[in-house]
Amino acid sequence: MRRHRNTKIVATLGPASETYEMIRALHEAGADVFRLNMSHGQHDEIREKHRIIRQIEKDLDTPIGILADLQGPKLRVGTFANGSEELIEGAAFRLDLDEAEGTLSRVRLPHPEIFAALEVGARLLVNDGKISLKVTACGADFADCEVLNGGTISNRKGVNVPDVVLPLAALSGKDRADLEFVCQLGVDWLALSFVQRPEDVTEARALAGGRAAILSKIEKPSAVKCIDDILAVSDGIMVARGDLGVELPVQNVPPIQKRIIRKCRAAAKPVIVATQMLESMIDSPMPTRAEVSDVATAIYEGTDAIMLSAESAAGSYPVEAVTTMTNVASEVENDETYREVIEASRRPVRVTVADGIVAAAREIAEAAHIKVICCFTQSGTTALLTAREKPRVPIIAMTSERSTARRLALSWGINCVMTSELGRFKQAVINAARAARSQGFATKDDQIVVMAGVPFNVPGTTNILRVAPCEERLIYASDPE
Repeated sequence: MRRHRNTKIVATLGPASETYEMIRALHEAGADVFRLNMSHGQHDEIREKHRIIRQIEKDLDTPIGILADLQGPKLRVGTFANGSEELIEGAAFRLDLDEAEGTLSRVRLPHPEIFAALEVGARLLVNDGKISLKVTACGADFADCEVLNGGTISNRKGVNVPDVVLPLAALSGKDRADLEFVCQLGVDWLALSFVQRPEDVTEARALAGGRAAILSKIEKPSAVKCIDDILAVSDGIMVARGDLGVELPVQNVPPIQKRIIRKCRAAAKPVIVATQMLESMIDSPMPTRAEVSDVATAIYEGTDAIMLSAESAAGSYPVEAVTTMTNVASEVENDETYREVIEASRRPVRVTVADGIVAAAREIAEAAHIKVICCFTQSGTTALLTAREKPRVPIIAMTSERSTARRLALSWGINCVMTSELGRFKQAVINAARAARSQGFATKDDQIVVMAGVPFNVPGTTNILRVAPCEERLIYASDPE
């Protein structure tokens, strides 16, 4: 299914989007990748959603990406005798390991590792940052705090600790079980929550064993500080602005988002911008103007994908939300200012032969008004390098690996077409021409750019670029072998 825009859309599935009819409607409206949130839903429910997506993929004969989002080490307070309490600014409040139910003066925090890492002066944020506490004294089993910002604290509210790197494993016992389950199921991407250090990513990669690509969610200040090291060991990045905006001053988030997007582009790795993009559409068929501007800003910055969370998972207007994102992306990408911004931010990378070839492919295609760039790829690397160039013409990635096609569904501008394994470059050119015509990218009177690596089916061997006619008889005439 050809998309007439380059920015990809990720839609989270949930109670509002769990039937075949609704998931297919979301895909037809523009969702390229579906997110399965492992924080919600039992394995049987996740399995059924996965089955439906794969059935839609088969019915529409188009690769669809599936991203499983692991919950991560969620930190929560215990329960209160009264269900909730109202904390007043300036009051004292204790967090401890006592199993007794909470009161106005204390509550259980069942995470001794937090107490081991805390220092006097550190902040703890409760309930998405609505309540702020400052540690005045601490020990192995307690933290005495002053309430900086008061509010209602209730059962099992989440806790953020922005000022210290916690000695927590990136993967809880639940995460490990979920990771193995979704890898056996056959998802394409694993999203890791609350990544703090590159070692968190390498641990997950070892457990995945190549069965899924690894996407690191940047939502901790410690992750921002070592973003280069985390990016180096990740296959992709998500700018998870929810917790990031809790643990850091909210005004810090936009420049962080911009920097991460540029770093990911330079590394030729996909990046998703997520959280509250069209939040009002949970209950309204129309977004706010500010939300539309937020989505547009991420697109102008060059993000690979934009993501819907509750809007498509639990909202009343999931299809409308996807349609809105599709319309915003199309409008922005047709704006000449978008091209000016994208091209001004391009940083030439000429390290390998493949870097040079994909850069040349873009320049030739744009200078000669060629209709489409076709690249043959097994691992996806050539397609990702081409996407980094963000050419003005469409990209077709030809691959015999369905897993590669599904993973590339997350990356900017890449249209994946399945092909058989090839042994000769002329056959690759013929297949590319057929794909360009059948997908509506070119006619028999047009030319295409074709890239491949010889020998075929060996990752990392991109070494050929050819400008070819889109009509097969002309291809045979120019290359009779």
